Amino acid sequence: MHGDPMMWIAGVRALYLQALHPRAVRGVLQNSDFRRDAWGRLMRTANFVGTTTYGTAEAAERAGARVRKIHRMLTATDPATGERYGIGEPELLLWVHCAEIDSYLHVLRRSGFPLTDAQADCYLAEHRVSARLVGLDPGAVPAALAEMAAYFEKVRPELAAGPEAREVDDFLLRPPTHPLLVPAREVLWRRVAQLAYASLPPYAHELYGRPAPAPAVVTRRLRVTGALLRRIPARLRWQLPPKHILRAMARLGPSARPAPYKVGR
Repeated sequence: MHGDPMMWIAGVRALYLQALHPRAVRGVLQNSDFRRDAWGRLMRTANFVGTTTYGTAEAAERAGARVRKIHRMLTATDPATGERYGIGEPELLLWVHCAEIDSYLHVLRRSGFPLTDAQADCYLAEHRVSARLVGLDPGAVPAALAEMAAYFEKVRPELAAGPEAREVDDFLLRPPTHPLLVPAREVLWRRVAQLAYASLPPYAHELYGRPAPAPAVVTRRLRVTGALLRRIPARLRWQLPPKHILRAMARLGPSARPAPYKVGR
């Protein structure tokens, strides 16, 4: 799944969803220059996912240790109450994890990636490993579609589109770029961001206060986009950084290449 090109749209959806938890998004914005380093942050996330997916067990453990160390060092402050809290709180880590993994699963399946409910449950269960790596108790992490749905239902009252979420929304629609690249941003990137936003659940659209096309229209656009992107030769797509797939193939041999058709076997 993680070699599929729709993962990039899924990653943007995850950012939109993660920003709706005030305590979680506050921890990000208070500890980084989001506007200046958003692409760096996105690439660091992609690098972590790539390492835990295609790297060795030792490399994954090292990546997890780095993440846990950073979490232990950073705090955020609630401007309304003055409360200071660690960004490594299990509640916040769980939200970030679930919003990310749910986005990967939702966008890929909705765009036509062949995955049964049983296989989707397997995917969620496998990600208890990545949850452990960032510091979560695997037993507290949803490991099936029903458990994930129940988690989001439980956390919904805590979600809000506060000023930090608005800042993320504004950035995703209009990321800073060189003046010469503004036309490309308007034509290409804005469509990616809008499609990622449209794929959010209805309650997220309500919180952001911006409508989305009808679900059937969104599904059709995701399927068309997925079909077009999957026509790009895999070898060409894998050249994009951070190139974890190519490194894994070099380590294991070309016969170990990812093959989506194997999912149905």
